Amino acid sequence: MIIKNGMIHDCVSREPYRADILLRDGKIAAIGHDLGDDPEVYDASGKHVYPGFIDAHAHLGLDGYGIGFEGADYNEPGDICTPQLRAIDSYNPLDPSVRKAAEGGITTVATGQGSANAIGGTWIAVKTYGVCADDAVIKDPVAMKCALGENPKRAYREKGNASRMSTASVIRNMLFRAKEYLAKKEAAGDDISKMPAFDYKCEAMIPVLKKEIPLKIHAHQANDILTAVRLAREFDLKMTLEHVTEGHLIADKLAETDYMMAVGPSLTHATKFELQNKSWTTPGVLAAKGCHVSIITDSPVIPQEYLPLCAGLAVKAGMDPFEALKAITINPAEHIGIADRVGTLEAGKDADVLVYEGDPLDSMSTLHLVMIDGKRIK
Repeated sequence: MIIKNGMIHDCVSREPYRADILLRDGKIAAIGHDLGDDPEVYDASGKHVYPGFIDAHAHLGLDGYGIGFEGADYNEPGDICTPQLRAIDSYNPLDPSVRKAAEGGITTVATGQGSANAIGGTWIAVKTYGVCADDAVIKDPVAMKCALGENPKRAYREKGNASRMSTASVIRNMLFRAKEYLAKKEAAGDDISKMPAFDYKCEAMIPVLKKEIPLKIHAHQANDILTAVRLAREFDLKMTLEHVTEGHLIADKLAETDYMMAVGPSLTHATKFELQNKSWTTPGVLAAKGCHVSIITDSPVIPQEYLPLCAGLAVKAGMDPFEALKAITINPAEHIGIADRVGTLEAGKDADVLVYEGDPLDSMSTLHLVMIDGKRIK
């Protein structure tokens, strides 16, 4: 397919430009002019072309569209520390919310367990179409989910975890156990008789200790955000910050770090004490300080398809429009480690392409075309 005559917003250059896009074998083959003939042409004259939108933090396909226990498959209530759990084993690509996401232009999502567990297990990155989880996944694992703050306190307060100190200690304890386990495995070498007894939880933490995947730490309140930073530094780990609700209150401290931040959800009532300082200004304040910011829905907290609306509301609150666009394209791609495939319109990347009439950050715009891996979804 050739998408002709569109105004290209490639999310690399700040200024858009008019060009054609050649899609071939599920990839962007070329961007430019005089790209040859193709039997399928989409005329994007007068319209705007964007890369597919990406959400770095959601529970899509795990917290299902139906209400009730069977619709929710994203927290393990029986154990506060479950690093061995894998989101791919719960993800349902046939959930109606996945189709709604795709039709709304959200082509890639990092999804996984919720935040009741201090350590919840590994997340995945998926394309929002298909019938099989294994086919939808483009990266597994993305990260090891952890949580600080009210959620694990509330979920496990009757089981010995009633304070922030307790939650942090659960994470520390698991990291210390895993370090010892890994050291014993490495010391044993090829001598199986010296291997430690198999420990599934410790095995699951080894990629974290080796910096192959980051901790993905849920933290709303300022002190929780800084506890996450403390833990990552204490064990010399990769880490991404998730939610960062009070990030604007400690923006100077966060600007001293290089941790990527997924900010949101903001289009909700302050349903917990730790959300009392929630503000649409947060992503813009952090971006202006030089922080790496993604805007998230935390779907289904905000329906997945409203991700561009969230970026638009951040612009309304003062965020630079180009930074807001990057916050739902290339920044989340980098946040979840898949920027080699998605996040910008560039030759060689996946053919995830949107065609809009108007600005997608304006709720009055119209989405005309959604392509995922070169397949027309809408």
